[in-house]
Amino acid sequence: MTTPFPFTAVVGQDDLRLALLLNAVSPAVGGVLVRGEKGTAKSTAVRALSALLPEVPVVPGCRFSCDPASPDPGCPDGPHEAGGGAERPARMVELPVGASEDRLVGALDIERALSEGVKAFEPGLLADAHRGILYVDEVNLLHDHLVDLLLDAAAMGASYVEREGVSVRHAARFLLVGTMNPEEGELRPQLLDRFGLTVEVTASREPDQRVEVVRRRLAYDDDPAAFAARWAEEEAAVRARIVAARELLPSVRLGDGALRQIAATCAAFEVDGMRADIVMARTATALAAWAGRTDVLAEDVRQAALLALPHRRRRNPFDAPGLDEDKLDETLEEFGGSDDDDPDPDPGPDGPGGGGGQPEPDDAPQGDGDTAARPEAGEDGQPQPSGAGEQSAARASEPFRTKVLSVPGIGEGAAGRRSRARTEHGRTTGSRRPRGALTKLHLAATVQAAAPHQRARGRSGPGLVVRRDDLRQATREGREGNLVLFVVDASGSMAARQRMSAVKGAVLSLLLDAYQRRDKVGLVTFRGTDADVALPPTSSVDAAAARLETLPTGGRTPLAAGLLRAHDVLRVERLRDPARRPLVVLVTDGRATGGPEPVALAGRAARLFAADGVASVVVDCESGPVRLGLAGQLAGELGGTAVTLDELRADSIAGLVKDVQRRAA
Repeated sequence: MTTPFPFTAVVGQDDLRLALLLNAVSPAVGGVLVRGEKGTAKSTAVRALSALLPEVPVVPGCRFSCDPASPDPGCPDGPHEAGGGAERPARMVELPVGASEDRLVGALDIERALSEGVKAFEPGLLADAHRGILYVDEVNLLHDHLVDLLLDAAAMGASYVEREGVSVRHAARFLLVGTMNPEEGELRPQLLDRFGLTVEVTASREPDQRVEVVRRRLAYDDDPAAFAARWAEEEAAVRARIVAARELLPSVRLGDGALRQIAATCAAFEVDGMRADIVMARTATALAAWAGRTDVLAEDVRQAALLALPHRRRRNPFDAPGLDEDKLDETLEEFGGSDDDDPDPDPGPDGPGGGGGQPEPDDAPQGDGDTAARPEAGEDGQPQPSGAGEQSAARASEPFRTKVLSVPGIGEGAAGRRSRARTEHGRTTGSRRPRGALTKLHLAATVQAAAPHQRARGRSGPGLVVRRDDLRQATREGREGNLVLFVVDASGSMAARQRMSAVKGAVLSLLLDAYQRRDKVGLVTFRGTDADVALPPTSSVDAAAARLETLPTGGRTPLAAGLLRAHDVLRVERLRDPARRPLVVLVTDGRATGGPEPVALAGRAARLFAADGVASVVVDCESGPVRLGLAGQLAGELGGTAVTLDELRADSIAGLVKDVQRRAA
């Protein structure tokens, strides 16, 4: 068995360690989401936590970890008699990103259920994680249908497996811990809210601390057992403190003053729903117990807010997480309760009980980080000569709701919310023989396949004699996520301040739509003499929005170069992810300059997309009383549809999707 890295040997990361310890004291806090860059000990700290948890009493032989003091009356392995039992270490179960639904919730033997009436159930990871930790690394990359199952189990404390009238239910109460790198995409709001606490982790910039990290890691790699033995005393002390805090927790008093501060803080930061208030109350209580106190103080409420609110106050995916600590302190001071023993809401540097330390101030500024506000001259909107100095980035206008752009036909890509696709979830459209393991039984088709053979199989009773060859898989139609590749003209003809601001606002709106529909996005820009891949295809819509915000403009319009670079991006991505269908969104006024016959060259490049059957939309940015209509001509070469910026709004382009589908048909 591999010796885990000791929890107490993790260098720094005070907020992370404190959040994990609070959940160990009070699992009702609701778990932890750890956000941060790669290589910051996220997974190491989470895996080390399980060794600190007290042992769990279980019913011997129960695959669902029933508590012998109060066994689950509906346990599939039951019924169990109360009393007795044995103890085992708390489990930490890891959910792989690519896990199947059956691996998560368990699987029924459909053939035995139909032919013998036997509920032969093989438990999944949710059963293994009951009364322990369910750890999801890269939780933001988890498939949507698995996220839905996690949400259901977390909300109800139980897992339900339903297969064509055969039902199994078992308890599934677990501590949900997830880690993620925000650069790879964000979480759905519903799942984000299910995590009680969140912490942002970054690598230390202090040389001494970085040296200590390397020193400890090398020592652990050389001899894990010896390294763990060096920290055994510290581990035992923390384990004992967790047990003591758990015993003290029922005695902690959450006074009316602290409750008023909690409610006022959640209202001041405009968080949705009431879950934040409840999580803050539980966290503040756990903080007091961890510090060895029976009263919740203002410093506990403040620390609870810093852990429980940042991920709940985001209004859209482009808002940076975090809290304004000055506003937090003002709110706590204004609504300080009379039963609060500590009139100063600002705690000392060591944090409550000295167990985890206070979070340091957010590194990201709370104000406007745009550096493009410096004055500039020559913004006449006319094409710049080649080599002209680039203009600073324009601000994006306010985003708006766009009409749905979809890829025609039926795909088989990753689950999402944009285009029609054959998926594991959705409405049933037919049946087929299963390829591999059966996941969704089509009962009527299975019975129809088995019925003609009943006499030959010697059927004598009421039960249907079913063979493996009779089973039919249900085919379902749902929605898939696509690769939305933005190709943006950043030349001098787009440089007029108002014009580029409107263009960025439109692209930002489409990015927001892509986030909601679970798409991958990419960004290609062209200006001057060449085109650049500003952002390779990624699930991080936030990263695309950040690149768009700092996009400079100026120079000639190498339209053909932009199209050829986009075509190359799609070619490479097709090899990496062949099932994900692309949608190209070209944002331009249709002008092409530089080199011999630039318009004709752009037309030849556009016809490459039409030949490959790539769905495309041209967002026509041409403005003014005299319009050349070049964007419309380009859309014809692409085999796509042209739409103006005004028509892109949800209430203006009712026929756009039909036009895209009709032209691609």
